Amino acid sequence: MKKIIFILSTFIFLFSQSFGDNGMKRKIIVVWQPSHQTDTGKDFSEAETCNAIVEAAMKMKPHFKEYKVWSIGNENVHHSNVGSNTKIEHTSEIIGGKISGYAYELQEANKKHPQVFIAVHNNGGTKRNAVWGYVHYGDSYESENRILAARLIKAISSVTNLENRGVLLDSTTGRNDYRCQSTNKLSFYSLDENINSAPYRVLLEIGDNAVSRELLISDEGRKKIGEALKLELNAWMIEKKME
Repeated sequence: MKKIIFILSTFIFLFSQSFGDNGMKRKIIVVWQPSHQTDTGKDFSEAETCNAIVEAAMKMKPHFKEYKVWSIGNENVHHSNVGSNTKIEHTSEIIGGKISGYAYELQEANKKHPQVFIAVHNNGGTKRNAVWGYVHYGDSYESENRILAARLIKAISSVTNLENRGVLLDSTTGRNDYRCQSTNKLSFYSLDENINSAPYRVLLEIGDNAVSRELLISDEGRKKIGEALKLELNAWMIEKKME
């Protein structure tokens, strides 16, 4: 009897994850932005790693209206496979009449009118086998985005050996020169509410490209991280009653 109850409970839980109370598939729109940086570390492609994590997340049930924005291979933009999310030259600047890879990705994301935007990156030079969350400073969703980012990095940490280093503001890194148009604070281009129309916007730095290399280049590790992201994202949506 207990086994039957467990099976029924599992079925009901999985059904509720994919469908709303009215039995219709949920209409939530999620945009994933894997890093497009290929010049990160010796024999290590951040773009490849982050794309694999995002692909794993998108394949994991439940499925939403999910889209990936990625500038790799786009010859109509500058810095399509290199560049920092924190530099004017690599983001908002127009070079040779072309917008940047980051600008292209954000334009594509905004066309989808997402409720949730998740950027996935790897850190470098930290000498820490860890995971960090970043949110944008000063907009009306800052506190809610802190909660989402905290839940996502906790989920990743729980299925890996990555230390949970908490949630930080994008204005605190000190390595950028891109500034938010509203606050004039240093910020991440992809998280700026003036650039990104999604209310819920977080950026994840998953592992260090040297210290965490073994995990990040592992197919199993990437899949585990992606699936953990999807499950926690879905749990958060259910609690917020997002449909």
